[in-house]
Amino acid sequence: METLRGSVRTYAWGSRTHLAELLGEEVPSPHPQAELWLGAHRDEPSHLTGRGTNLADALADDPAGGLGPGRRERWSDRLPYLLKVLAAEEPLSLQAHPSAEQAAAGWAREEAAGVPRTAAERNYPDPLPKPELLCALTEFHALAGFREAATTVRLLKALDVRALEHHAGLLAAQPDGDGLRAVFTTWITLPQRAVDELVPALLDGCVAHVRARGEFTGEARTLLDLGERYPGDAGVLAALLLNRVTLAPGECLYQPAGSPHSYLSGAGVELMANSDNVLRCGLTPKHVDVPELLRVLDFAPGLPTLLRGEGKGPVTRYAPSEFFTLARCDFEEGHFDEGAIDERQAGPADLGLEGPRIVVTVRGTVRLRTAAGRCHEVSQGSAAWIPACDGPVTIAPVDGPALAFAAADGLEAPGG
Repeated sequence: METLRGSVRTYAWGSRTHLAELLGEEVPSPHPQAELWLGAHRDEPSHLTGRGTNLADALADDPAGGLGPGRRERWSDRLPYLLKVLAAEEPLSLQAHPSAEQAAAGWAREEAAGVPRTAAERNYPDPLPKPELLCALTEFHALAGFREAATTVRLLKALDVRALEHHAGLLAAQPDGDGLRAVFTTWITLPQRAVDELVPALLDGCVAHVRARGEFTGEARTLLDLGERYPGDAGVLAALLLNRVTLAPGECLYQPAGSPHSYLSGAGVELMANSDNVLRCGLTPKHVDVPELLRVLDFAPGLPTLLRGEGKGPVTRYAPSEFFTLARCDFEEGHFDEGAIDERQAGPADLGLEGPRIVVTVRGTVRLRTAAGRCHEVSQGSAAWIPACDGPVTIAPVDGPALAFAAADGLEAPGG
């Protein structure tokens, strides 16, 4: 086990307070801080501070020790996940990610066509899927997946926008995934002049609905915010079709392949497959490849996937994908008495993860211990790398309440 130093990404939608407070830096920060990356991503590998090298190079030097002999072949000597602490002050782009089969086929297609991997129009810079989950640290707002068509028809009728009556009628006549595909395709391919007319009409309907305190006031407020930030963007229309989700701290939202989503605001711990494959749907000035997007999107309506974790005591594990498992290690409420704040009294908990692991602490301090008795403390804003060769690890709070997260792959003990 050793200390791992992540990298802060400064995107315009980030927060000037959350990551700065987490890292013990000046608040507010000089620039918006959006994500703290922890992993071996090729663009920003985290650093092993005791060795003066980065995690990607360390894995290249000793893939068997870092990943485990049984995992090397499956992951082609790469760390399969990327762990982030995300802080959104403004909405992210509306996007979706491909399945494993779609990613492999798309990557091969673009390679054969000679599309540069760094080109703005490149959809598949790698051949990997990108499922992801987010566990909320604060109240967190998002758009995720297509809403049930009948509910969307009610929303469109409640907004009472004449220019949308035809689309509401189409969806009412075919209230399923095919109907959603038809309406989405119509909106995302509208000429810019038509978008410039339809979005303001939609926003006028939202204003009236909010003033009347209608059934869909939350959705209308979100559309007003998006319309103000992204005027003339067809993604504002697309957002009409999506579930609006509010997560309480500790709740986890999973984004499978094909699920359109946008994180609107809040802070959370995000864990994803180590891939850059993103198909954008709107709410962005970046390239939107509509034909490829329509191939990737899953138009099946339904509620977003909120994960129910497994485990007992302070450690809850979420394992929706072979690429990653997230463990939430909560020593803050109900797991020990106020007077029992040291490791002996609170008792260590089994982390329950194998293979290559990363631990980040978001509040307090935790102590990690291997079966051989080696210990490593991880304080707020700090992280630790646990290679596969370290074997089983326990976790316990140090001198008071603590909240930490641990990442691993989702494989079942493949011999190392």
